[in-house]
Amino acid sequence: MHAVVVDALEEYLTGTLEPAELRAIDEHLFDCSGCREEIRGMQDLSQCFVSLKSDEVWEPSAGFYAGVMERLHRAEPAPSFAGLFSLNFAFGRRLVFASLLTLAVLGSYMVSRETDYPVGPSPEAIMAQQDWPAFDSAPARDNMLVTLTAYEQR
Repeated sequence: MHAVVVDALEEYLTGTLEPAELRAIDEHLFDCSGCREEIRGMQDLSQCFVSLKSDEVWEPSAGFYAGVMERLHRAEPAPSFAGLFSLNFAFGRRLVFASLLTLAVLGSYMVSRETDYPVGPSPEAIMAQQDWPAFDSAPARDNMLVTLTAYEQR
């Protein structure tokens, strides 16, 4: 559909266009069969919706609105997952306390079970010392191999 029709489509279908705009769209529809067919389809569809409208007016009983309002005031809000954290501060405090307690128990368990602490320098530290100037002043380069061998025997 062309921009001339699209810009004022709703006003054209409802019949609220200014006469100058209406003439411009009618001229375009006279020349353009594609837009003309699409507009005709939209008008047919709107007539289908009009035919669905009932002439009968439904009127609720006298106590209908009062009953609805009473049920609204009586109804309790359904619990939600977000409500657990936002409205109930006691639950939040309990959750924080339980988390801290769990962290303390797991931390103390891990500290009590950790027994393998290296006593001397690691092999990586010994290899890194090879490039230091103090290493060259040692009596021999075999000092590093002796140190590594002593480390692995422990």
